[in-house]
Amino acid sequence: MFSDAEINYLKTQRLARIASASMDGVPEVSPVGFEFDGKYFWVGSHSQEIFSRTRRYKNITKGNVRVSLVIDDLVSVNPWRPRGIKVGGTAAVVDHDGMFGKGRYIRVTPRVTVSWGIEPSQDWKPAVRRWPKQP
Repeated sequence: MFSDAEINYLKTQRLARIASASMDGVPEVSPVGFEFDGKYFWVGSHSQEIFSRTRRYKNITKGNVRVSLVIDDLVSVNPWRPRGIKVGGTAAVVDHDGMFGKGRYIRVTPRVTVSWGIEPSQDWKPAVRRWPKQP
C-alpha cells in the first residue's frame, strides 16, 4: 500500500517515535529504532531486559494494542520542507530476528497511514490510506 517513493523513504530512515497508551489512557511516546519489511514495522531494543520494562511494552502486553508511529525529518529549513509518514495500527509483542538480533519485538500492523512531503508533487497535501484488515 505504500508508494515507491514512500518505501524508498522508509528504507533511508532508522529512527521513529512510537506512541502507546495505558489501559487508563495515559499516553507514552518514545524514540525507537525500527525496520519495515513491506508489511510490518518492527520495533526492538539492544537490551531485552530493558525492553520488557518499557511503558510501550507493558501497554501492549496488558491489552492496549493501538499504537502510532511517526517517521519524519526535514529536507530543508529554508524553505521549510518537512516530510514524513504517520502510521496508525495495532501492535503485538512477538519473537523476531531483526536489526537488534533475535528477541522480542513490537510488530506494528498498519491500519491507516498519512504521508507528507514524500512524493515530489505532494508538498503540503497529505496522502491518507486505509489498509485492509489483516489476520
